Amino acid sequence: MLIVGAKGFAKEVFELIYSTDQQARLAFFDNVSTDLPPQLYERHAVLQTEEEARQWLSQPDKRFVLGVGNPKVRRLLAAKLRSYGGVLTSIISPKTSIGAFGIEIGDGCTIMEGCILTTDIRVGEGVLMNVCCTIGHDSVIGDYCELMPGTRISGHVEIGENCAIGTNAILLPGVKIGTNTVIGAGSVVTKDVEANVVAVGTPAKVIKRLESVS
Repeated sequence: MLIVGAKGFAKEVFELIYSTDQQARLAFFDNVSTDLPPQLYERHAVLQTEEEARQWLSQPDKRFVLGVGNPKVRRLLAAKLRSYGGVLTSIISPKTSIGAFGIEIGDGCTIMEGCILTTDIRVGEGVLMNVCCTIGHDSVIGDYCELMPGTRISGHVEIGENCAIGTNAILLPGVKIGTNTVIGAGSVVTKDVEANVVAVGTPAKVIKRLESVS
C-alpha cells in the first residue's frame, strides 16, 4: 500500500496501518518536500518522483491512502494517484465505534482512533476524521472534508464538500455548512453557515470570504 505524503499526518496514518498489520508492504510518496530521507523508519521507501509512484502502483497491490489533511490537497492527490492506476482506499482505526445501521463511508476515507459514528450517517469520498471526532444520527459529511481532532457533530447536520472543521468545534443539531467553508477551532456553530467563508467563535460568525472552488 502507498501512503500519499511522508510528513506529520502521513506518519500517523502509517502508525494506524502498522498497528493492524506489521508485515504490510508500505511506501510513502512525497514529490514536494526536499528534506526527506530515502527511507522512513529504516524500512519503508520514500518515493519522490511521479515515475516512482507509477511504478509502485503498477504492481498487483494498487491501493493508496491519503496521508495529508488539507481538503483541496487531498482531492488533487486522489485524482493524481488514480491517474497513475491507483485505487483510492479507506483506512479505519479498529478503535473507532461505527453504528451497525445506515452507515455509508466513501472510498479514500481516513478515520482515526476514538471516532464515533452513531447511525444513518453518510460520509463522502476522501473524508478525514482525526482522533476523537463524533458524528450524530442522520448527518451527511461531504467529499474531502477534514474534521480535526475532537470535532463534535450533532444529529441532522449537513457539511458540504471540501470543508475544514477545526479542533474541538461543535456543530449543533440541524445546521448546514456550505462547500469550501472553514470553521475555526473551538467554535460553536448554532445556525447555517454559507459556502466559501471562514467562521469562528461562539456562536460562530463569518469573518472572511474565500474564493469558490469549481
